[in-house]
Amino acid sequence: MGEFELLARMRERLTASGPRLRLGSGDDAAIAVPGGATATSVDALIDGVHFRREWCSLAQIGRKALATALSDLAAMGAEPGEAYVVLGVPEDLDEEGCLELLDGLAELAAATGTNLAGGDLTRAPRLTLATTVVGHAPGPERFVTRAGAQPGDVLALTGEIGGAAAGLLLLEARAEASSPFESDSDQNDELVRLLARQLEPQPHLKAGQALAEAGATAMIDLSDGLGGDARHVAVASGVALHIEAAALPIATGVAEVATAAGRDPLELAVSGGEDYELLAALPPERFGEAQAAVKESGLALTRIGPVLAGEGVEVRLPDGGLLEATGFDQLR
Repeated sequence: MGEFELLARMRERLTASGPRLRLGSGDDAAIAVPGGATATSVDALIDGVHFRREWCSLAQIGRKALATALSDLAAMGAEPGEAYVVLGVPEDLDEEGCLELLDGLAELAAATGTNLAGGDLTRAPRLTLATTVVGHAPGPERFVTRAGAQPGDVLALTGEIGGAAAGLLLLEARAEASSPFESDSDQNDELVRLLARQLEPQPHLKAGQALAEAGATAMIDLSDGLGGDARHVAVASGVALHIEAAALPIATGVAEVATAAGRDPLELAVSGGEDYELLAALPPERFGEAQAAVKESGLALTRIGPVLAGEGVEVRLPDGGLLEATGFDQLR
């Protein structure tokens, strides 16, 4: 099968139209009639950098490619709209493998109300997926950026952190045949959940919209770790963020996995990355409203510290010490 035959089979799985999509894949460009304001984000996953094919299914890779991109829209408080995927195909990936990838993408697209509107297909030295997503809002003022946090706001965090980093440690230990959890990680519910946090991340679109409606002044998704991503908010907003370590909601099982790997559980949770939870700044009088709204989306919302005048990020330990606030940097 050649490129054009494969594209034809792929188009059978793509959205032909939607609320704003007038023309999907099959022409030189897609046509959308958005209305209001749009937010656009691009994200890329590359084999050996962001995932390893031997660790996960092709459907999981496709799903993760869309999930990580949609998480950026969640952090803006946007309603999901269209997605465009560039697939770089290595020589050892056949047509059925490409379709399995697309099925993973399509499954999450259907679950989140995202229209897969098109993209491109090319040969590549290793499996690569570059995903562009477009989100919508009635007007630009409805989007939440990183730059609006004010002294006096409170910091709020959805869900739990540390799970994805612990899941990555489990996968690395399996690959080295040195994991103390290797024999039972497929039966242990806690470890299965940690692996899922790494392999099948969830974009919290409804929670992002709920936080935006509840008055979030700044927001970011935790792709590179709480420490690093909090710093982005502090710099963009021109404020200081003080995070109380004792208040952090760390996923069950993280401590056990981190300790077995010789890592500090708190450091792993703060710096590990890929949790795709949402960190938001809120006026204190709106926190209760935001907490109730986020709960309706199936997530907890935890207050983890204040926004203060100044600059930088501090993670305060219960004994009064400080934990260095770092995050993942893929170029280092």
